[in-house]
Amino acid sequence: MLAVGLMSGTSLDGLDAVLCEVKGTGVDTEIKELAFETFEYPMKLRDLVKKVAENRPVSIAEVCSLNFELGKWYADAVINICKNYGIASEELGFVASHGQTVYHIPHERDGLVASTLQLGESAVIAYQCGCPVVSNFRTMDMAAGGEGAPLVPYSEYVLYQSAVKTIALQNIGGIGNVTVIPAGGEIEDVVAFDTGPGNMMINAAMEILYDESFDKGGAVAASGDLIIELVDELRDHPYLKMVPPKSTGREVFGIEYTKQLIETYNNYAPEDIIATLTWFTAYSIVYSYREFIIPKYNLNEIILAGGGVHNLTLVEYIKELIPEIDVFTQEEKGFSSDSKEAVAFVILGNETLHRKPSNVPGATGAKEKVVLGNVTRPN
Repeated sequence: MLAVGLMSGTSLDGLDAVLCEVKGTGVDTEIKELAFETFEYPMKLRDLVKKVAENRPVSIAEVCSLNFELGKWYADAVINICKNYGIASEELGFVASHGQTVYHIPHERDGLVASTLQLGESAVIAYQCGCPVVSNFRTMDMAAGGEGAPLVPYSEYVLYQSAVKTIALQNIGGIGNVTVIPAGGEIEDVVAFDTGPGNMMINAAMEILYDESFDKGGAVAASGDLIIELVDELRDHPYLKMVPPKSTGREVFGIEYTKQLIETYNNYAPEDIIATLTWFTAYSIVYSYREFIIPKYNLNEIILAGGGVHNLTLVEYIKELIPEIDVFTQEEKGFSSDSKEAVAFVILGNETLHRKPSNVPGATGAKEKVVLGNVTRPN
């Protein structure tokens, strides 16, 4: 069966679309990547998503429109990747769309219930593409008492389980998240949680200080020095000390927090701020391993994925902070860092259509395994 997976993450650097052939279910799943493309975020949509996600004043009319505008953009991406491969979108068995997370409340707080909101209307995608759409993956896990994140551990177990190695799969998107697959373990043994910021704070600082959307190759960070006072402040961030399962997002490590730090340390060179924020992403990852993973598991290797692997300074910081463990990128293992999460949602969507659960309670904190996502049929 042919399927397209769509992923637009919290870093807002584009929409990843992957065309795959998928067979089987569960640990017997076979998946082959046929095509991959990243579609640049239209400026209007990106600005409005940031406005909503940063909890700035916005009308309900804008949110309503944004949901359908994103759906149309997603549908166009599906049609384009299919056309470029030489097929029609109607030939797809399904589209798996994560949607755009605009707000995530993993725990009850300040009178608000635990909840999550992803936009990108599935009916628009289903109608325009002429195939079923699986979407809204997080909500059923939250209904079952979980945090609705992280969701990729199921696919990682399917693809990377090993009888002899304990592997940590570290994704570095807007937020960083890790999945630990114990050697010879079952799905129930998998542990996963958000380690803290990924590219989010670095990207926000680059926009503010350099009017650039990201630090290409980590070049700016490489030219700067660490700000010791800022290092000390970041090391004390309360999220780091929270015990898993846990998840976070733009509401904690977004532009407002980054702005506050930049204003506080505005007497330092911009490249020093970028270097320190890059170091903090690496530190938050390694701190999580030393505090919550290494004491419990004989960790053999770490595999990095996501847009953060293109930041060479970030990767080097990680290696320097945990020299005793072998650190690889997805590419060094023969996989793609960029398509990983989109492929994950193809796997999750496939399970949903076969009415099989694909959350990992050990990762999300859910009371039980549940079937994820809503299925929207074409007209």
